[in-house]
Amino acid sequence: MTEGLRTPDDPVRDIDDMVLPFLIDRPGIHGRLTRLGAEAETILSAHAYPEPVGKLLGEFLAMGAALATALKYDGVFTLQAKGDGPVPLILADVTSAGKLRGYAEVKGEVPADTAEAPIPRLLGAGYLALTVDQTGKEDRYQGIVELQGQRLTDCIHHHFQQSDQFSAAVQVAAGRDAEGTWRAGALMIQRLPDSDVLDDEDKEDDWRRAVTLMGSTAPQELTAVDLPANDLLFRLFHEDGVRVFTPRPLEFGCRCSREKMVSVLRGIPADERETLKEEGVITMTCQFCNVSYGFSDDDLA
Repeated sequence: MTEGLRTPDDPVRDIDDMVLPFLIDRPGIHGRLTRLGAEAETILSAHAYPEPVGKLLGEFLAMGAALATALKYDGVFTLQAKGDGPVPLILADVTSAGKLRGYAEVKGEVPADTAEAPIPRLLGAGYLALTVDQTGKEDRYQGIVELQGQRLTDCIHHHFQQSDQFSAAVQVAAGRDAEGTWRAGALMIQRLPDSDVLDDEDKEDDWRRAVTLMGSTAPQELTAVDLPANDLLFRLFHEDGVRVFTPRPLEFGCRCSREKMVSVLRGIPADERETLKEEGVITMTCQFCNVSYGFSDDDLA
């Protein structure tokens, strides 16, 4: 089945803005490869983020999509971190329909060089949360761990170490291409703890081999315009056999609306609303898409 990855007319060779599920045949390890192009540019260019913040948010977008599509849910999956650093909040969320959005709050001076340790230098001390809000249900799933490590991958691995649901390993990257356009990518492999394909020793050997192969991925390979997703997976896992499945498309989708802004205004006492006016108009701006909504006295009435 590996030759299918090399077919010139393969429909997933040149697709961006998607999550591509795959299976490494011999060890039976599942994986997800996320590629973000135009949608990453749309989300990240909506705000004038400092370069290190844009890069980290791009990583959150790609990783959030990879994690979300590994779950079965109907609603919204959120990957979020809060800390006491110059970026006290950063998050990406993905709906079960593949609508993606993200936001970073910047309150302090962002260090010029965060490449080696973006988590402590941007977020500081805090926590990472993975949340699933199911549509029509009050209960939510949430896993929270302390921010540990230098990079987002360190924090994600720490989360999985605290979980007994499955083992996983991840790679993630984000940055600008030669034309200055934002791109992002993530690679995740996972195994279920009750897999009985091979005996324990063989399973551990196969898992370590898959993790080692995945670890050979260079950051630029995850975001490269001229390296199709199939070619990357073939390079990494062809010796063990690798199959790809139907990609899941991703697109930017903000859930703000004028009606939702009105609902927020209705909850603010009239005297407090007066203090929000500038030249007789209250302007409310969505923190995700940066779209502004204006409300005059007639609108408020």
